[in-house]
Amino acid sequence: MAIADSNTFVRPEFTADQSVIAGSIAALLKIPLGAMHDLFQVVDICQRYADELIEVHNHAEYIALCGRLLAGLNVLKVVLKTPLPKHLIEQLTVNENNFAECRSPVSTDSETTCEYCSALTMILLNQQIMPEQQEQISELLFELLTMLAEDLKAPRFIRTTDGLAMIGGEVIPAIH
Repeated sequence: MAIADSNTFVRPEFTADQSVIAGSIAALLKIPLGAMHDLFQVVDICQRYADELIEVHNHAEYIALCGRLLAGLNVLKVVLKTPLPKHLIEQLTVNENNFAECRSPVSTDSETTCEYCSALTMILLNQQIMPEQQEQISELLFELLTMLAEDLKAPRFIRTTDGLAMIGGEVIPAIH
């Protein structure tokens, strides 16, 4: 317990009104994220976290970003299981005459890819790897999230004279 005439000195680099996390990262970390967001919003925020993760050099910021990314991926898992809102269905719909060139060349199982991203984030949070591996895993995580986002945002529906149909005619239980 410190007393009034203690020989403990205050370190000037740490002050009460100085944030450990500063600038754009602090603003990024303050973005609210929850199941009330739509699929595209959640995946965009996760991509922003992963992108910033590659560039950050401050340990506290890195851990905070990893934690927020993991939370974002957990929200994404929930959002992937909910029905798409009408405005997203409209964004994912193309007209009958131009659907052939719209489908993403790499189609992924979004739930599995989200699980892969979560696993990589947990590896980064555990801090048990070499810095070079950490950098490679961060970049791989960003690439996986980019691939997932591109696939999720690729058109899935075609507007026909009979109404909306799935591109390719496949019938699947989930829309994602």
